[in-house]
Amino acid sequence: MPRASGALPYAEGMLGADEPDSRGRTGLHLTGLDLDRNPDVRIDGVELVAAAWHVLRRTSYRERDADGTWVAKVAETYDRGNGATILLYDPERRTVLLTRQFRYPVYVNDHPDGVLLETAAGLLDADDPETAIRREALEETGHEVRDLEHVFDLYMSPGSVTERIHFFAARYDASTSRHAGGGLHDEGEHIDVVELGFDDALARIGTDIVDAKTILLLQWAALRGPFRVGGTA
Repeated sequence: MPRASGALPYAEGMLGADEPDSRGRTGLHLTGLDLDRNPDVRIDGVELVAAAWHVLRRTSYRERDADGTWVAKVAETYDRGNGATILLYDPERRTVLLTRQFRYPVYVNDHPDGVLLETAAGLLDADDPETAIRREALEETGHEVRDLEHVFDLYMSPGSVTERIHFFAARYDASTSRHAGGGLHDEGEHIDVVELGFDDALARIGTDIVDAKTILLLQWAALRGPFRVGGTA
């Protein structure tokens, strides 16, 4: 099928397109043009709107309706890469290990102080999900993950953000502690490590705990994981 007239440009000469951006990337305007897995969707053009640490694109495409009509649409997507998160838990003491840090995006969107309680998490960068989450858990909490359980993979904001998060869980105890945690200070991270009773953590959902990935892992732990009724870790 020919490309529709008026397809979006890719911003010729823009960093990340023809010229390397700050991370040395080029060709960012080509993402999605080769997709053909869905016969009812045709990609017409990609405009590179911004390419800083993460990438904002505006893509023109057509979607075929039930009556066979092709309808022109435009989607803006924010690409920050994929990530991973982990619930660290101690089944004997019935506790979980979380982090607390300031998040400017929630601060600017009505959160009282921008400080969130969360499960340890981070972007994959060039690593596979298991390697990445072991790295992030050690950096943020100071605990070295041993046996790692993959829980599920989810898209957290599919209307605009491309990120897929890989969810994990693992035991922690005194024997897995390697240092005090706190994140990488040379990258400006300032993270507190917070241990909570599991029932206390559940009770805080929607009040003190408003981070989606953390709530999902706590609910998994209660329904299907180590703290389910009759469950064994």
